[in-house]
Amino acid sequence: MKAIKILKDRKLQVLKNGSDDHEIECDKSSLSGSVSQRACVFCGSRVVLYPIADAIHLVHGPIGCAVYTWDIRGSISSGPELHRLSFSTDLKENDVIYGGEKKLVAAIDDLVEKYKPNAVFVYATCIIGIIGDDVAAVCKKAAVKFNLPVIPVHSEGFKGTKKDGYKAACDAIFTLIGDVENHETEPLSINILGEFNLAGEAWKIREYYEKAGIKVCAVFTGDGRIDEIKNSHRAALNVVQCSGSMMNLAKMMEEKFNIPFLRVSYFGFEDTADALYKVAEHFGEKEIIHKMRELVKDEISEIYPQILNYREKLKGKKAAVYVGGAFKAFSLVTALRNLGIEVVLAGSQTGNKEDYVTLKKMCNEGTIIVDDSNPVELAEFAIQKEVDIFVGGVKERPIAMKMGIGFCDHNHERKIALAGFEGMLNFAKEVYETTMSPVWNHYQKRAWYE
Repeated sequence: MKAIKILKDRKLQVLKNGSDDHEIECDKSSLSGSVSQRACVFCGSRVVLYPIADAIHLVHGPIGCAVYTWDIRGSISSGPELHRLSFSTDLKENDVIYGGEKKLVAAIDDLVEKYKPNAVFVYATCIIGIIGDDVAAVCKKAAVKFNLPVIPVHSEGFKGTKKDGYKAACDAIFTLIGDVENHETEPLSINILGEFNLAGEAWKIREYYEKAGIKVCAVFTGDGRIDEIKNSHRAALNVVQCSGSMMNLAKMMEEKFNIPFLRVSYFGFEDTADALYKVAEHFGEKEIIHKMRELVKDEISEIYPQILNYREKLKGKKAAVYVGGAFKAFSLVTALRNLGIEVVLAGSQTGNKEDYVTLKKMCNEGTIIVDDSNPVELAEFAIQKEVDIFVGGVKERPIAMKMGIGFCDHNHERKIALAGFEGMLNFAKEVYETTMSPVWNHYQKRAWYE
């Protein structure tokens, strides 16, 4: 078998659990030539902000940056759908030479007049950082003109990685919070951070809490509303799911408004139950704790027999997991183990050292753990480890399909709810259907190795 092709300067970002004793290297810029699976700063910001449904999202830059629109994102709304439109200033060569500020002013004027949004987010792209348009000044003038939040998002793609885009989004959101006079904390209330309402998941999570008597003040940012965000500083607790994208905001709110936060996950019945128990126990109300226990018992008793059925059929299969945030990888390892599947390849785009220490402890000996990987590595590791299913995002889908491996989409493009108890059942069903599909019996796997 041929050796895996790992670029020399990436060797410390790859680890074989139980064999390699080095600390995995992470939190660094992608290596030139590695064709990283990571996205840019702008992508990170729009992942967080776009689900705010009653705001205009205006991309200041060339038209190509505005491709992220309509059916590409699985975030849905119970009302307005401005987030599913992607507006662009469509800068041309002359705008790059002479500046695009006039075009930006005209675009904001037209969009506010036509759509009457509750806020406008203006995303600065790479070319704006190069030509030097003063996006903040334009937004400030427009905010005064329309008496409306017009918020610059400093997301020039070349400034860093997707992780820096998360921070740019959190900074933009934070400018909205607390601009009302009433700062009184509502008892037994929470904000849900890092939940983007893919296929309606935020609605199910909100339902769990409300059944137990806990009010959800705001969701950041799935099915989000500007007024809810403005009043979110009244919540008694922040519950952070996607910690990679929202931990900065949780820390800023703790510092300014003294709101504590819990880090949780709603993927898999174990992690979902743990998240609900943690929140209930934080408030310490006996009635809420009792209601939450009853809710979890009822939900698991309904789905667990079906999970066992899938487990029996999937037992012994092997999986690869490569996702944006490492915390999501933790939940996937646990959920797949509950389905009888061993994770033999695991990694993330934005994990930190503590995340990888945890991932090592969760995974079996021999598991390959990678940070900021690339298509060649992922493909060759998947073949070497004889993977049956790959769980990832839109960029990993073609890798899996070319290898003749079943694929499960766990990214923002998906249209199937995978969070919560019902979501775990959906996940089990999807994993089963793609892994056991008869199509793979007719697929000639590529001969990558001699």
